[in-house]
Amino acid sequence: MKITKDMLIGDVLDMDNGAAEFFFAIGMHCLGCPASRGESIEAACQVHGTDCDALVEKLNQYFAGK
Repeated sequence: MKITKDMLIGDVLDMDNGAAEFFFAIGMHCLGCPASRGESIEAACQVHGTDCDALVEKLNQYFAGK
């Protein structure tokens, strides 16, 4: 499955908890919060001032290696 910026963070983590490391690496330490699980990757990146396309690319590389 391809990760897109409109996907919910919770859905990505449900696919593989190991993906959390990529969110933690850019300062998204609120992954345990129910609200963050319902947030899109794009919205979270905007709030945290992070390049969404770069994060999506890293996530897709991670999942491609699985």
